[in-house]
Amino acid sequence: MTPPKCTICKTQNTAFPVQVLLPSYNLKLCQKHFLEWMEKRVAETIAKYHMFTKNDKILVAVSGGKDSLGLWFLLTQLGYEADGLYIDLGIPEYSAESKSYASKLAERIGRTLHIVDMATELAPIPEMKQWSRKPACSLCGTIKRYYMNRIAREKGYTVLATGHNLDDEVAVLWNNVMHWNMDYLSKQYPVLPAEGPFLKKVKPLCRISEKESALYTIFHKIPYIKPECPYSTHASSLENKRILQQLEEEKPGTKITFYTGFLKNLAPLLHKNEKTDSSLAFCKICGEPTTTEICSICQLKQKMGKL
Repeated sequence: MTPPKCTICKTQNTAFPVQVLLPSYNLKLCQKHFLEWMEKRVAETIAKYHMFTKNDKILVAVSGGKDSLGLWFLLTQLGYEADGLYIDLGIPEYSAESKSYASKLAERIGRTLHIVDMATELAPIPEMKQWSRKPACSLCGTIKRYYMNRIAREKGYTVLATGHNLDDEVAVLWNNVMHWNMDYLSKQYPVLPAEGPFLKKVKPLCRISEKESALYTIFHKIPYIKPECPYSTHASSLENKRILQQLEEEKPGTKITFYTGFLKNLAPLLHKNEKTDSSLAFCKICGEPTTTEICSICQLKQKMGKL
């Protein structure tokens, strides 16, 4: 039996074998044309949602995983000025390994990697957990949001990019729709514009699936940490992803149709009716934006006797 030919190669009378199947788009691609497809799709997403231009100074939040490392590499391939930020949460073994992958990629692409060490700033996550009522994932999210925005602003970056992929966005969207969390739905968009002390935040991989992101990273021989964070094993988002993957296998294209349908039909209505948060103030200790007199990070520092 003759092996299937790449969808694009066939039109060019070449004969490269298929290495990637993309049933959501009815595409069968060789490695070369998959990489080109991926970079073109991300470039189109950046342009479609007006994320940034070549004049912007971009900071990519990197975790050591496939999505953020692949995004950082891809942006440099597209010619953007992009550096990285790694927040070392002090998770035994996991953090050391993931940081090493981020450092290796920074050296490979010749870009700066800023590292924030939580053991120096405050304490490792395992220790912080003893002082906070928040679940580990929620605590981690609070820490990342605080330091990503602060470091990006202090270092003079104009845009903060994260590696959230289509599977991440659809899982969150699914959960918010199931519970009709209107406040969260109104904020779910590929771009959060700059507002006061908050930098512009973007998600260039929002139309790229987890599988596509992994293949891009693997084909470019970018090593990344493969196990999930040990604190995320019971996260509800993982269960949502499993459910949605079953739907995707039954009917390819379900995820991208659900997500882009939301962006086209519902998100504009939510943004139109969204009210500006007038309760935003500045922490009287660190000066970072907060909705309370003292921000959650400084409150945690007080509990731990770090202030």
